[in-house]
Formats: sequence, structure tokens, C-alpha cells
Amino acid sequence: MPERKSNHSSIGAIFDWDGVVIDSSRHHEESWNRLAAETGLPLPKDHFLKGFGMKNEAIIPDLLNWTDDPAEIRRLSLRKEVLYRDIIRERGLQPLPGIQNWLETLAAAGVPAVIGSSTHRLNITTSLEILGLSKFFRAIVSAEDVSRGKPDPEVFLLAAAKLPRPPEKCVVFEDAPMGIEAALAAGMKAVGVTTSHGPEVLTRAHRTVARLDMLDIPALEALIA
Repeated sequence: MPERKSNHSSIGAIFDWDGVVIDSSRHHEESWNRLAAETGLPLPKDHFLKGFGMKNEAIIPDLLNWTDDPAEIRRLSLRKEVLYRDIIRERGLQPLPGIQNWLETLAAAGVPAVIGSSTHRLNITTSLEILGLSKFFRAIVSAEDVSRGKPDPEVFLLAAAKLPRPPEKCVVFEDAPMGIEAALAAGMKAVGVTTSHGPEVLTRAHRTVARLDMLDIPALEALIA
């Protein structure tokens, strides 16, 4: 959306997707379950929490130990995401509490926002259409845009370039420890949202909140100062 003139326009906001804008954990877990049932491949009991925030291309060979063949990893990854989109269309989606209020606050203050996520782009665009939130984000950096997943900072550095803002002027909103580490490695400030993990797990964040509309523009300025 067009940026409005404001004293706050030097700040940039970068949003992770799953667990920050939407609570898709049950949808994603179900998509892995459906894929495992479809292929007959085993799922370790604690795989989902361990893999939260990781790219499929790392989860499939390194966490699930399903295959090391690049073509098969890609096939399984793409199939998993088709199943996920089937599920969100079946069940619908809701934005997390407070997210729309916070996006409206940022827009009114002229703070540009982008999405920086390890989620596949079509998942994000499909969800944005369902939710009607596309107007709040000027760009999306997704799994297809990066070669290294979090905790590598690549996704957030690319997102900062889309704002465009220098890393030190960016605040990242994240729900996972690996995302917090990626934000710190990028030289950005990190706000942990306690949707997927409690504050005791997100200790490296500069601040933690239960919902994003607990924040205000002065709180962002204080982080950047």
C-alpha cells in the first residue's frame, strides 16, 4: 500500500507468517499427517515442534530422514503444500487476535510492512486472499526466494531491501526461536509473539507480547532508538 508521510516512516516492519499473522499450526500438522498417510512414510512423534519455522527442504532430509534425493525432496515438499492449501480451503482461516489492529496502526503511522517467511509463496497469497489482508503488505519474501532457511538471516535481509530500510531500522515479528536468531543475525530488533512458544523460550527477543496490538508506535521507536 502507498506509504504515508510520517515521523515514523524510517522504521520498517517485517512479519513472519505462520504463528504471527495466522495460526496455521494445526493445518500444517495435518498436512504432514496426510502426506505421511499418502506415502506410507513415518513421522517421529515430536517432529512438528522441532521443525516449526524450518524449510521443508531441511525438514524432509534432516529431521524426518525421508530422503536425500533432491528431486524427491522437492516432490514431497510441493505435495505437502498442496495438501496444506486443500486444508485451509476446507477449514478456513482466521488472523491471530490483534494482528489486524496492529497492521492498521502501522499503516496509519506510515510504517511499511513486508512478510519474511519460510512458507511457500502460494500458501501466503492464498491465505491473504481468504483474510483480505493483502493491502497491508508491500511485498512478500517466501521460501522460493531464499537458499538458506532460518536461523540464517537471508530471508529478513531480503525483506528489508523490499521495504526498503536498513537492517538496524527494522523490527521483526516472530514466534519461533530460529526466527528470533535470524533477526538478530540480520542486525534487526526482534519482537517475540507467544503464540507457538512461551516467553521462556523466546528469551533472545528484545520484547515478547501475547498479541501484537499490545504494542504501539512509541514501543517500536524505543526498540530502534
